[in-house]
Amino acid sequence: MNTSEPTIQTENSFLSEVLQASGENLQACYQCQKCSAGCPVAYAMDILPNQVLRHIQYDHREKVLSSKTIWICASCYSCSVRCPNNIDIAKIMDTLRSMALQSGMKSGEKDIPLFHSVFLDTIKSKGRIHELSLILQFKAKTRDFLKDAGLGWKMYKRGKIKLFPSKFGGGKEIQEIFNTFEKREK
Repeated sequence: MNTSEPTIQTENSFLSEVLQASGENLQACYQCQKCSAGCPVAYAMDILPNQVLRHIQYDHREKVLSSKTIWICASCYSCSVRCPNNIDIAKIMDTLRSMALQSGMKSGEKDIPLFHSVFLDTIKSKGRIHELSLILQFKAKTRDFLKDAGLGWKMYKRGKIKLFPSKFGGGKEIQEIFNTFEKREK
């Protein structure tokens, strides 16, 4: 996390919202592009990470919140580690995903926000990811049951997908984290 105090500009409401929600001073970005150069999924993005920060600074809310980039970001923190100003760009991407969901903004990729929601619901209910539950819930909501069936069968035969979730002792703690977050969101 960036330890410097964010400077809030009142004339740019989108920038102010992102600053307040993330706690990151993205105004410190001087466009060195190290974040974009080190991003392992930049090839699939419609807007590079450094460009996302610039669009936020220019108050381009719709362009940012409807971009594929915020959903494609893998939150690997390569960008955050490489930033010479210690801006936690991955945290900003998480913030933007949350803002996009809250605003009902349509994504450049229609199923990515749905996958994101199903992923979090699976963690919330099981305390960890159970791939088969995740896939079944996602396919039930998209109504696209057979698209990846061949790949799923191959993964199952190789032991990559388990029929039943593993035992996990931290389920209550995970549930507590989600409850705390949901209370804070309200």
